[in-house]
Amino acid sequence: MPHETLWEIAKAEVEKRGTNGSEGDGAEIGEKSVFFIGSKNGGKTTIILRCLDRDEPPKPTLALDYTYGRRAKGYNTPKDIAHFWELGGGTSLLDLISVPITSDTLRTFSLVLILDLSKPNDLWPTMENLLQATKSHVDKVITKLGKTNPKAVSEMRQKIWNNMQKDHPDRELIDPFPVPLVIIGSKYDIFQDFESEKRKVICKTLRFVAHYYGASLMFTSKSEALLLKIRGVINQLAFGIDKSKSICVDQNKPLFITAGLDSFSQIGSPPIPENDIGKLHAHSPMELWKKVYEKLFPPKSINTLKNIKDPARDPQYTESEVDEMRIQKDQVLS
Repeated sequence: MPHETLWEIAKAEVEKRGTNGSEGDGAEIGEKSVFFIGSKNGGKTTIILRCLDRDEPPKPTLALDYTYGRRAKGYNTPKDIAHFWELGGGTSLLDLISVPITSDTLRTFSLVLILDLSKPNDLWPTMENLLQATKSHVDKVITKLGKTNPKAVSEMRQKIWNNMQKDHPDRELIDPFPVPLVIIGSKYDIFQDFESEKRKVICKTLRFVAHYYGASLMFTSKSEALLLKIRGVINQLAFGIDKSKSICVDQNKPLFITAGLDSFSQIGSPPIPENDIGKLHAHSPMELWKKVYEKLFPPKSINTLKNIKDPARDPQYTESEVDEMRIQKDQVLS
C-alpha cells in the first residue's frame, strides 16, 4: 500500500469533518480561510498566535505554514473552523500563493496583508508584488469557478460591494479587491518616532490604497490594546464576529479604518506640491501615489532570495539517510 503524503492525509481529514458535520442535528459548521501575507519578519506569526490564544514564541515561517482554530457560536453548537495560512519569505515565494486559494475555498476566503511600517522603503514593492500576484491567481480561480457556478461568483462580487454604502461618493472610483482584504501596518511603536512628514506620507498613501481596494486598514504593535483590536478584526474574518465600526484617521495615532468608512476627499491629494504633480507623468491615480511615495522612500534594489535560508541544510531537520541520498544526487548533477 503506498504511503500517503501529509497533504493527502490533511485533505481526507477535512473531507471527513465536512461529512460528519452534515449529519446529526443538522446544525451547520462554518469553515473560513484567512491567508496572511506580507513583509518578511513583519509579525504575521505573532498576530496569528495572538488570535488563537496560543502563548508560545513565534518561529520563522520558512515557506507556507498552516494552522487552524475552532470556535462555537453558542452553547451546545458545533464549532466553526477557521483555516489560517501564512506565507513566509516576504515576496520571495509568490508561487506558493496558489496553494490555499482554490475554487473550494474562494467563497469563504479572506486576505490579510501585513506591512512593516519600520521599513518604509520596502513597503510599496512588498505591497504591490504580493497584491498583484494574489489578485492574478484569484482572478484565474474566479474565471474557472464562473464556468461551473456563476451564481457563486455573482454572490462573491455582491458581498464585496456591500462594504461600500450605495450612496458613497467614491463608489464609481474604487476597484475592490476580489476577496475581503485587511491591510495591517505592524511595528507602530517604531513608526511613531518617525518625522511628522514621513508619517503623513505613509499614512495617506496606505489610506488611499486601502480605500481604492475596498480594504480595511489598521496599525498595530506589541501593545496589548492594539493587538486586541487586531484580534477582533481577524475573528470577524475567521468566524463572522460583528464588524467594528470605530474609526481613527489621525496620523498621530494608530490608524483604524474599517472598509467603506474612508473617502478620497478626506484622504486628500498626494502630499506633493501641485506644480510637481504634472511632472510625474502618471497614467492612473494609483501610479501617481506610487511615484509620490517612492520619491520620498526609494525602493531598495535587493535580491529577495538572498536572505532565505535553505531548510534542507538546517541542522534541526537532519535526516541521515535522506541527507546521504541528497549528497549523492548533488554529486551526480554536478
